[in-house]
Amino acid sequence: MHNHPSGDPTPSQADIQMTKAIVDIAKPLGIAVHDHIIVGKNGHTSFKGMRLM
Repeated sequence: MHNHPSGDPTPSQADIQMTKAIVDIAKPLGIAVHDHIIVGKNGHTSFKGMRLM
């Protein structure tokens, strides 16, 4: 989970790439990443809800 100070919770390409890297690194260690949430002034975005993971 992290915030976007701009207020727009839309994931950036960097957010998407970082999340994929974390999931790929965590998997062989037996760590499951269940979601990535971005919080903004106008709401939030769930990567799982957007089918980005």
